[in-house]
Amino acid sequence: MKFLVVDDHALIREAMRGVLSELCSDAIVLEAGSARQAADAIGQHPDLALILLDLQLPDRDGVELLRELRAQHPAISVVMLSAFSGRDTVVKALEAGALGFIPKTDTREVLLGALRLILAGGTYIPPDALARGAAAPAVPSRPMPEKRLTPTELGLTERQVDVLALMMQGKSNKHICRDLDLAEPTVKNHVSAILKALEVSNRTEAVLAVAALGWELRPPGR
Repeated sequence: MKFLVVDDHALIREAMRGVLSELCSDAIVLEAGSARQAADAIGQHPDLALILLDLQLPDRDGVELLRELRAQHPAISVVMLSAFSGRDTVVKALEAGALGFIPKTDTREVLLGALRLILAGGTYIPPDALARGAAAPAVPSRPMPEKRLTPTELGLTERQVDVLALMMQGKSNKHICRDLDLAEPTVKNHVSAILKALEVSNRTEAVLAVAALGWELRPPGR
């Protein structure tokens, strides 16, 4: 698997190289210290599996670059790296299309676990970010029960769970239609039912809600 680490700090790139090599023994880890270098690397290696992108780059805002990457290279997954993991920052990255948000300050064990989850089709969100800031989108309005509810207990069908798993990957309705061989109106109905069951109003809130519920959703076929 090919990975690209985009960070202007050499020590961070070296640390992430070590984590990725431990995660995949045959990993090919490319590095870039700026947005311009990242663009060159992506142009030369369109078969990248994952980009680890720093939030603050010397020549470009990380979130702006993230939006551009998701628009131009939708097949390449992007995960945000940052020394700051406040709720507003995490939500902003998720809304821009990040499939996860990993604080640089996390331990090696946490980094490995987060990357394993992301590569398996999940979305990693720092636990602390789920409880910060009232101004950001909220997790489900219901009080969290001692026993975490399952998708079935919330009334989600098996097909809706499939749709939700693809939503967690940042896929649009059109991509979900293609992956599941469903009509777009059907997917829209499933998405509406999912948001209603989670008691949220948009996809970003749904991602946060799923993280708070501790669900590990695998896309169909995995």
